[in-house]
Amino acid sequence: MYQRVGKSAYKADLNNTLDLSEYLNHPEHSFKSIHVAGTNGKGSTSHMLASVLQEAGYKVGLYTSPHLKDFRERIKVNGKMISKRSVSSFVQNHIAFFESKQLSFFEMTVGLAFDYFRKQKIDIAVIEVGMGGRLDSTNVITPEVSVITNIGKDHTQFLGDTLEKIAIEKGGIIKPNIPVVIGETQMETQSVFKEIAAEKQAEIIFADTQVLSLYPTDLLGEYQKKNQKTVLSVLNVLKEKQWKITESHIAQGLKQVVENTGLLGRWQILSECPKIICDTAHNKEGLELVFAQLRKEPYSQLHIILGMVGDKDVDSVLAIFPKDASYYFCTPNIPRGLPVEILSKKAMEIGLEGASYTSVLEALKRAKSQAGANDVIYIGGSTFVVAEVL
Repeated sequence: MYQRVGKSAYKADLNNTLDLSEYLNHPEHSFKSIHVAGTNGKGSTSHMLASVLQEAGYKVGLYTSPHLKDFRERIKVNGKMISKRSVSSFVQNHIAFFESKQLSFFEMTVGLAFDYFRKQKIDIAVIEVGMGGRLDSTNVITPEVSVITNIGKDHTQFLGDTLEKIAIEKGGIIKPNIPVVIGETQMETQSVFKEIAAEKQAEIIFADTQVLSLYPTDLLGEYQKKNQKTVLSVLNVLKEKQWKITESHIAQGLKQVVENTGLLGRWQILSECPKIICDTAHNKEGLELVFAQLRKEPYSQLHIILGMVGDKDVDSVLAIFPKDASYYFCTPNIPRGLPVEILSKKAMEIGLEGASYTSVLEALKRAKSQAGANDVIYIGGSTFVVAEVL
């Protein structure tokens, strides 16, 4: 499983997925879809879209990754997780095929999701890319609209070490004659996307250049404004395609994303006095947005519980962390987790002061005992640190 193990579990190849799709009799042909790629904001954008479409009365499938608490978070219909029985039956019925083809965890999960969506007779699915786009297992669908939120330097060992190279991989979800919405106009990637779209004769819309009125939303964090612009641009494309979505569906859907979809871990406030906030941002671009938000929080002292995975560019990420915080270093409990000794050594070399703890929960316990009522405790650095706290 790539999320836990890392590079050795990753397969950059669509052949298995194509074989699985054929074996399952092409479940992806039985429903409409929206395909969402990008470095940051994929999950929030996908959940916002699903929430609005649910409010519009559609039966909506939602496929996202990774999960935080329960594997079944990855596959939902109208906000309800797939049943345990549906998962176990799918595996029992098809295990011989999985083993003969040596399918990866992610390939099997995509097959499960698409098969479940067909059985549930959904109207539309919002499908989040796992990693990249061009060779991602989800890239066997022909969506109503493709979405690329933004491009940052993440997973560079797989996708390339420049924004242009990463954009080519993400741009691999752009399909012939299918509109594509780009969330953020970036100098390094704009021409890449324009070129791919022109070649595919796909209409291209840059969401941040559109004049759009934003709506109140229950997703906290200033950075959600960017994601909302992307969502509104996608909804405009769907409306042009005769999907029946009104202003009130949009307003209601954006107001209750968490209630409608169960989204976790995005600027999620776990308690007040002291205020405890967790966020799954884990790369430089995502964390810069989170720290801009943190700077707006009033507090006497900032406490940061920090753990990371070992295959990130740790040095460049640590460089953006605030120096005036008390740090509680830890290792997420997965094989990919960066050993706390390495993390704390690197952090202290650049002036981040703190102590090391044997686990994420031990670090949280200590931070709670140290924090005053007017302090803020921030938990992050990795999706898996947030998962353990939740």
